[in-house]
Amino acid sequence: MVEEDTRTGRDESEEERADRRWAELIQEVRVAQMGVQILFGFLLTVVFTPKYATLEDTDQTIYIVTVVLGACATGALIGPVSLHRLVSGRKVKPQAVHWASRLTFVGLLLLLATTTASLLLILRVATHDDYVPWLVAGVVGWYLLCWFVLPAWTRYRYTTR
Repeated sequence: MVEEDTRTGRDESEEERADRRWAELIQEVRVAQMGVQILFGFLLTVVFTPKYATLEDTDQTIYIVTVVLGACATGALIGPVSLHRLVSGRKVKPQAVHWASRLTFVGLLLLLATTTASLLLILRVATHDDYVPWLVAGVVGWYLLCWFVLPAWTRYRYTTR
């Protein structure tokens, strides 16, 4: 009696799957890296402008937190490249893909926090209106919907069980 193969999806080995997932992950990281590097680069210049000295203590604190978040996001999103380089040729690609994926997810969370803090700082400096937190909350809600809710719903809705 021949046992029927009940797998669904691609017919690939663990190594082939790791290679494919690695290539996909690196493409995703490139998009996120570009965003965080541009934002972080901009943030690094703010402290050298005359306006920085006139910021309230709260705004300077928000700025410092934002820069630290941006540095952490940059580290997490560049981490997969370093990981790959250090383990390349060691026959641990499936494990490397697993950890690189986790670093990328953490990087996205940190990018969300960096973007949120940046938006808060910019809107606080641009206008001291009471609606600033509501605007920021609305944008964060949009990011959460686009980056996490829709993908989670799609995963739940269309994943075969």
